Amino acid sequence: MNIPESEWLPLALQGNDEAFTHLVEHYETPVYNLCYRMLGSPQEAEDAAQETFWRAYRNMHRYDPKRSFITWLLSIAAHYCIDQHRKHRVNVMPLEGYVEDTSPDPSPNPEQTASQSQEAAALRTLLDRLKPQDRAAIVLRYWYDFSEVEIAQSLNLTVSAVKSRLHRARQTIGQLWQAAHPATAHERRRDESPAF
Repeated sequence: MNIPESEWLPLALQGNDEAFTHLVEHYETPVYNLCYRMLGSPQEAEDAAQETFWRAYRNMHRYDPKRSFITWLLSIAAHYCIDQHRKHRVNVMPLEGYVEDTSPDPSPNPEQTASQSQEAAALRTLLDRLKPQDRAAIVLRYWYDFSEVEIAQSLNLTVSAVKSRLHRARQTIGQLWQAAHPATAHERRRDESPAF
C-alpha cells in the first residue's frame, strides 16, 4: 500500500490500521523528539511516544480534520509529558535554545562544536526551572515553529495565556542566564551600547 500522505489520514479516520501505521512511521521522529526534550530520557521518550500514538489511535474519532494532524498529535504528546512530569517529578530535559541542524557540516570545527554543546547544556540547566506547561509552550514555539494559536489549541490555553507564558518564560530564562553568565551579559550590553 503506497499511498500519498494526504490519503493516509482519511483512511485512518475510517479505521484503516495500515494507514494509521503509515502515519506513525511518518510522525514518529517529531513525536519522539518532543517527548525526549520534555522528559530527558531516551527510554521515557520512547514510552511516551508509544503512549502518544496509542492515545491518538484510540481517539481518532475525536480528531477534527479542520485542524492540523501534527498539531493534534504533538498536543497529545505534550500533555502526556506534562502529566508524567507532574506525576513522577522527573528531571525534565528542556529543549536547547536553537534548532539542531541535521545536515552534516562539510567542515567540522571541534572548538565550535564543543562551545555549542556547553552553551546548550547551560541553557538546559536554566530551562529546567520552567514549569512543565511553560516548557511545552517554549518547545512547541521555538523547536516546532507552532504559532501562538496552535500552541493554545495544543495546550488548551487561550492565545493571550500562551503569549503571557512565552513572554514570562523568555524573561525568566534571560534573567537566569544573566545571573549565571554575568561576564557574557556585560559584554553583550557593552557591544549593544553606542560608541562615542
